[in-house]
Order: sequence, then structure tokens, then C-alpha cells
Amino acid sequence: QLRVVESGGGLVQPGGTLELSCAASGDTFRIYNVGWFRQAPGKEREAVSCISASNGSSTKFSNSVKGRFDISRDDDYVYLRMNSLKSEDTAVYYCAAVRGQRGGVVLIPTCVEEDEFRYWGQGTQVTVSS
Repeated sequence: QLRVVESGGGLVQPGGTLELSCAASGDTFRIYNVGWFRQAPGKEREAVSCISASNGSSTKFSNSVKGRFDISRDDDYVYLRMNSLKSEDTAVYYCAAVRGQRGGVVLIPTCVEEDEFRYWGQGTQVTVSS
């Protein structure tokens, strides 16, 4: 059973930068597609960015963060680097994972619906405010 844990949230001023990390235990993290989702108060949870398993060659971003956020991974972590933060980025950010590699085949995440992902963290709060 894979377990994922987010870290790195906090308070940052508008225009600032914050990097979130997602760590996993219980299995080899590299074989999992990973997504970052967020939920603002009073809103539904939405996809922010996703990265494919293995070497992370496929990445996707929502229109609201494209050009400002970056996603990357190494053997043990998936990172979400958030630049030029805006007040509307304030939310609880969740890391989610689903097995994305079987043998030599890597499935590309669609990065739209929550139910694509099976394993979820507890979330980390990001607040953008002056």
C-alpha cells in the first residue's frame, strides 16, 4: 500500500515562490504517476499539475498555473515549484498517486479528474497573502 505525504506549505506574499514536496513509502515511487490537486475554501478540488511515472517525461498543468508552476521528480520525491504566486492560489494542496508504469509501458496521466488517482495525502495549506 502506497502512502504519500506532502510538505512545504506555508504563508507567502503575492509574487513569491514556494516549493511543495511529495514523498511516498510502501512501494517504488518511480512507477507511479503523480498529481497535485488543490481545494480552495468553498470550491471543488481541482487538478493543478501531473507528472508521469519513470523519468517524468510527460507533464501537464492547468491553465490557471501554466507558465508559473513547475513539476519535477526524482527517485524519492515529486516537487511542485510555485512561482509568481497569487492570492487565488491559496488552497490546500494534495499529492495523489496511481500506478503508471507496468513493465516497460508508462501510462500518460490525463490530469483532470480526482478518480484517476488512488492514493492521496492529507494535504498542505498554502496561503498567499500580504
